[in-house]
Amino acid sequence: MNKGDLVGKIAKDTGLTKPQAEAAFNSLIRGVTASLKKGQKVTIVGFGTFSVAKRKARIGRNPQTGDPIKIAAHKVPKFSSGSELKKAVR
Repeated sequence: MNKGDLVGKIAKDTGLTKPQAEAAFNSLIRGVTASLKKGQKVTIVGFGTFSVAKRKARIGRNPQTGDPIKIAAHKVPKFSSGSELKKAVR
């Protein structure tokens, strides 16, 4: 399922037009992104929690040459699924 499929499902389930459903979907994504940029968690009860994890600097290897390369410390988005989502997938 991709973004277009999700927008279509939202439109069908809610009675919104596809442009309205896409605007709502985009608003959700922008809200989650903005909160993560601020370092805040976003929790959707039953679905899961979006958060930011910190990765330490480390030494990696260039897969083509095998030479060591330095990988800088950085932040990455993280998602932990909620209990209802886990039950639904089992």
